[in-house]
Amino acid sequence: MTTRKEPQGGAEGSDEGYHRGLGSRQVQMIAIGGAIGVGLFMGAGANIVEAGPSLVLMYALAGVVVFFIMRALGELLLYRPVSGSFAEYAREFLGPFFGYATGWTYWLLWVVTGMAELTAAAIYVTYWFPDIPQWVSALIFLLVLFAVNLISVKVFGEIEFWFSMIKVTAIIGMIVIGLGVLTLGVSQAGDTAAVSNLWSHDGFFPTGVGSSLMTLQGVMFAYVAVELVGVTAGESENPRESLPKAINTLPWRIALFYVGSLTVILTVVKWTEFDSGTSPFVAAFTKIGLPFGAAIVNFVVLTAALSSCNSGMYSTGRMLKDLASNHEAPSLFGRLNARQAPATAVTVSVALMGIGVVLNYLVPEKAFGYVTSVATACGIWTWTMILVSHLRYRRAVVAARLPASSFPAPGGALSSWIALLSLALVTVIMALDDDARISLYVGALWAVFLIVGWFNAVRATAPVATPAVASATVEPEYVTE
Repeated sequence: MTTRKEPQGGAEGSDEGYHRGLGSRQVQMIAIGGAIGVGLFMGAGANIVEAGPSLVLMYALAGVVVFFIMRALGELLLYRPVSGSFAEYAREFLGPFFGYATGWTYWLLWVVTGMAELTAAAIYVTYWFPDIPQWVSALIFLLVLFAVNLISVKVFGEIEFWFSMIKVTAIIGMIVIGLGVLTLGVSQAGDTAAVSNLWSHDGFFPTGVGSSLMTLQGVMFAYVAVELVGVTAGESENPRESLPKAINTLPWRIALFYVGSLTVILTVVKWTEFDSGTSPFVAAFTKIGLPFGAAIVNFVVLTAALSSCNSGMYSTGRMLKDLASNHEAPSLFGRLNARQAPATAVTVSVALMGIGVVLNYLVPEKAFGYVTSVATACGIWTWTMILVSHLRYRRAVVAARLPASSFPAPGGALSSWIALLSLALVTVIMALDDDARISLYVGALWAVFLIVGWFNAVRATAPVATPAVASATVEPEYVTE
């Protein structure tokens, strides 16, 4: 197979048309915020019921896999930072069809994730206003965030910075309060809070190892969005400095926000007292009995949902623009408004996110589960393309056909192979799960749609070797495998 080599240019000179309005401070916080969403705040409730305390181990294992994926992406990003990076790398190292399929699938991921976030946000609102229908809250949030994304990338970055700051501060505060309850015995939960809660109620694997493994597909959904820093590459002021910093903070983010926070709440409140329909963080603070504590936590998880939906609108717009630039989507999606935002692409994406509002009207109790399983399947495809592209890139570097990246992945190709096998395991688990299996059916239909679209509308016009980033120092050439 012959794949084109994109010239390695400095993304600092990218001519994609975007305004480089995201500073290092904002990129760092977007990366941190990407690790905290409804997959943790909402989805962890159902996973605790299914796996008990062993869920902490599942998050840790999945976190290692996600770190391997992000370091593979980091190596590619420092080789060639470009907006729409996942599709660009798939296009370069696997061929035009895979770039097209990855771009559209990542777009679908964020459309569906946006539906999940809107659903979660609407559920959180019922904590204060139980009489307001879920679909009404979802619609209001959709319109407000849509307006934010049409203004400018600077406004998006600033709002996402503060959204993420609230989440980070709150989780650290929750951990500190939980540790206080655990060590000092204060609050209504003080008498029963103990580290032994991790194993004293039917063991660390109370429902069996198999049940714990079945939660992996839900756990992986919780990590969807960590790759968002790759989408910011085209609008970062200094991607070669900010992106490695953002990626290298991932291990402590996983250790603190996922493993740390879940460990604390599962020691403060025994796992048998949680239920699948409530955020475990809100439930834990209700058990602790702190005045206004549960309400504050509910506000934080609402912020987390809106933050992720805000990121989704940003991401879908940029991915559609990248597809349009490569003649893989209608050209109108490639247009930027006066504020250098892809307004048409964002508008179409938000309109489709509105399906989530409809789901909240028709099946409010099932909407969240449906959309998260589909989002997980899309995430697995995107991560797989990152890993396979990384393996092809490493092979080209070893053969001296491409320059080495300044940010090589630890473990090299081996870590990417481990991550690929792990994603294959999660896919098998999804096939065995009655509720998650719907995502594979949707995936099959989506694949048919992509193939038909490729052969009927895209293949004849898609460019094969048009460089996305110009370079004055590296001449374009082809890599033949």
